[in-house]
Amino acid sequence: MTGVAFPPGFSFEPLQRKHQRHLFDCGQREVNDWLHTRTLQHQDKRLSATRVLIDQDRAVTGFYTLATGQVDFGDLPVDLARKLPRRALPVAVLAWLGVSKTRHSEKLGDLLLAQALRDCYDAGQTFAFVAVILDCVDDRAKAFYQRWDFAEMPGQPYRLFLSSQTLTAMMTRPI
Repeated sequence: MTGVAFPPGFSFEPLQRKHQRHLFDCGQREVNDWLHTRTLQHQDKRLSATRVLIDQDRAVTGFYTLATGQVDFGDLPVDLARKLPRRALPVAVLAWLGVSKTRHSEKLGDLLLAQALRDCYDAGQTFAFVAVILDCVDDRAKAFYQRWDFAEMPGQPYRLFLSSQTLTAMMTRPI
């Protein structure tokens, strides 16, 4: 994967106050609430970064939020943690991802996830991390991420991870 091309008529931008995020509805209350009420606060405090997909009418049709975090080595699968120090380890966090429910059939979620992973990979060239982690809101979201090789964290069925090695393999394999 070398980059993500969004369909004609879409633009991809860092979230700004001018974006009409209050009109966004992906069908998931928690995801909508995050975008409507907390994204800019967290972004202003440098806790996370949100990027939005804007359609030709300037409507927010999708978004994702990335952050950094730590995970204890003991929370990782044994095969991933085996050669790592026994301490809190750096991770990239895919905190939120949503697509307008009127656009679910257009595969924009796949494109947004691909771009989010590209952003994580690019950041990982400067700031190292052992995995990308995320928390799923439901079984449908879990199935979506598992199609992208995310796996369950031991004992936490709705917390998924993608190792940095798997991410690198995704980003560097020929198309």
